[in-house]
Amino acid sequence: MRSKYSGVQIAIHWLVFLLVVAAYCAMEFRGFAPRSYRPYFNIVHVSCGISILVLMVARLLVRLKKTTPPIVPKPSAMMTGLAHLGHLVIYLLFIALPILGLLMMYNRGGPWIAFGIVMPHAAEANFDLVDVFKEYHVLLATLGYYVIGLHAAAALVHHYFFKDNTLLRMMPKKRD
Repeated sequence: MRSKYSGVQIAIHWLVFLLVVAAYCAMEFRGFAPRSYRPYFNIVHVSCGISILVLMVARLLVRLKKTTPPIVPKPSAMMTGLAHLGHLVIYLLFIALPILGLLMMYNRGGPWIAFGIVMPHAAEANFDLVDVFKEYHVLLATLGYYVIGLHAAAALVHHYFFKDNTLLRMMPKKRD
């Protein structure tokens, strides 16, 4: 059995990481930009969100098809259960967040842009629904900071405290 995730799984993991950083930065830093530049921050945010959704679904499909490389030394059943719960939360979060964002943008009833393309929108705006989607989107995005932090902390604890191969399984291969 292999000791690392496949190259595709590793690539998707780190690409999603970079897209999540870009999506969060686009929203956090747009307030510092002149108002005339803010639509560009929104385009980056939405485009990253759609990319994250596509990659997370692809990642889930690959994960269901390929076996997970074993953690050596083997963790306790409780640690394995917590890891599965954590990964479930990550998958749900980074699939639900973009879906909520897309529903929000669609129901605004006006043109919006992703990847430089004008996207479809509802014939009539439903701002009550938009407000509900936005509330959940912001709530989940805030939760995302904690989930990402816990995920990274868990990987580092496994590497430095438990001294197992959890972190190494997801690291890109070194070039010779």
